[in-house]
Amino acid sequence: MMLNGRIQSLPKELKLLIGIFLVVLSIGFYTGLLFVNETSSISTNGIEENYLGNENDEDAEVMKFKKSPKEMLSIVHSHILSMSLIFFLLGVILSITNLPNKIKLFLMIEPFFSVLFTFGGLYFLWKEILWMKYLVIFSGTFMTLTFTASTLIILYQLIRKQN
Repeated sequence: MMLNGRIQSLPKELKLLIGIFLVVLSIGFYTGLLFVNETSSISTNGIEENYLGNENDEDAEVMKFKKSPKEMLSIVHSHILSMSLIFFLLGVILSITNLPNKIKLFLMIEPFFSVLFTFGGLYFLWKEILWMKYLVIFSGTFMTLTFTASTLIILYQLIRKQN
């Protein structure tokens, strides 16, 4: 079945549904990034402090304690499940866009690796494998870039006039 470029032939109602879904999804995604910024300042030291605590830092403005095993399992579990669904739905929609197959495949598959590396990295950071904070920053940035690129491509192709 030929899916490439099918997005432009969708009925207006379905295009509107997809467009609104992507806008609301993006608000949720970027609000999550604001939360990450508030809790960790999106820095390697901030991420480490957020999960391992800062009880030894007497000059800390806000006292943070190491996350409990239940907290970590809840964070990893909920984020891997929800982000997998988000990127699956985004990938399904992306599959009907008009893009070169290699780019499309990369944008559809890469976020799943980033989700595993980001949230798996947080778990191993919590287990005090400290270099994982760099993997978390790198993969989280990559995940955000692929989300943004995919969303913009889909929105652009939804509003573009059919040839």
